[in-house]
Amino acid sequence: MNIKSAIVVLSFGSVLLAACNCKQQQQTACNERWSEAKANTWYAGQGWPVGVNYVTSTAINQIEMWQAETFDPQTIDKEMGWMEDLGFNTVRVFLYDLVWQVDPDGLKARLSRFLEICERHRLKVIVTFFTNGGKPDQPEAKMGKQPEPIQGVHNSGWLQTPKAEVVNDSTQWKPLENYVKDILTTFKDDSRILLWCLYNEPQNTNRGAEAMGLLRAAFRWARSVNPSQPLSSPLWGIPARDTALDIVAFLCENCDVMTFHCYKDAETMEAFIKMLKRFNRPMICQEYMGRPESLFEDILPILKRENVGAISWGLVKGKCNFHVHWTHKAGEPEPEIWFHDILHVDGTPYDPAEIELIKQITKQE
Repeated sequence: MNIKSAIVVLSFGSVLLAACNCKQQQQTACNERWSEAKANTWYAGQGWPVGVNYVTSTAINQIEMWQAETFDPQTIDKEMGWMEDLGFNTVRVFLYDLVWQVDPDGLKARLSRFLEICERHRLKVIVTFFTNGGKPDQPEAKMGKQPEPIQGVHNSGWLQTPKAEVVNDSTQWKPLENYVKDILTTFKDDSRILLWCLYNEPQNTNRGAEAMGLLRAAFRWARSVNPSQPLSSPLWGIPARDTALDIVAFLCENCDVMTFHCYKDAETMEAFIKMLKRFNRPMICQEYMGRPESLFEDILPILKRENVGAISWGLVKGKCNFHVHWTHKAGEPEPEIWFHDILHVDGTPYDPAEIELIKQITKQE
């Protein structure tokens, strides 16, 4: 990033701050937002959050991870053990509303089992409800047997939740409200949960979801439950000309903890952190590390130095094919340089030097 670009970014940050400090004309969820003091006191008691976004290596998507017939606690326990060995203390996971609709008590029981496994390995959990992420041509969501991975295709089975026609139609939100409130009410005082991520990538319109309305509703539903854990939703990349300013302003006004994604280089990460410091709240980078641009060796020391939570994408090279790039095509050979993930399915490292760096930094913590 050159000097001119940096000036543009910081100027944009000033605009955001002004927008986010404006008075609300009516009572909204932000009236119940944690104070800066409460958020910072909470963060000081957590230690530095460092870990990964996680999908079981035996699951191709959120449904396969959480439905009864494919939930895999043995593999989860093994892989959480590898996380503990790396010195990680935080894991972020994605739920799926269809699993709750079919089997609400079962999903809550399996989430509880997951939390038990994580606690045994000294890991806290970030739970994510909705997501606009995934490829435009992703499969139709259904319970039962899930599609097999497509060789060479990143995330070929990942699922948007809810689908765009539901996101864009508020008359279909009542089941989503019940889902969010039920999960939150059940686990609202569970110390094993670090943070609730209500909506992943609300700015992402790749599959036609216009998320402003559902995002606002999700915060309203969550505030009505009043969980003991903080609420957030991430900024999807450093603001630029095509930024959805309404969503960004809402997030800056309503998140207890500032969360964001950044798969860019160290200079961009530094600029993003500098921008978000204006809000005087804890920060967690919920997604980073996409080789070769975003590397542990460049980014992790920055996040540690700035006391910004560091949640990279991917642990084990599994059915999701996170190790191949977003742009990789079906039939292309295995990449020489992995995009995400850090371990083979047997637990051996993709890059031993990378593992040593991670352990050195987490050992300091």
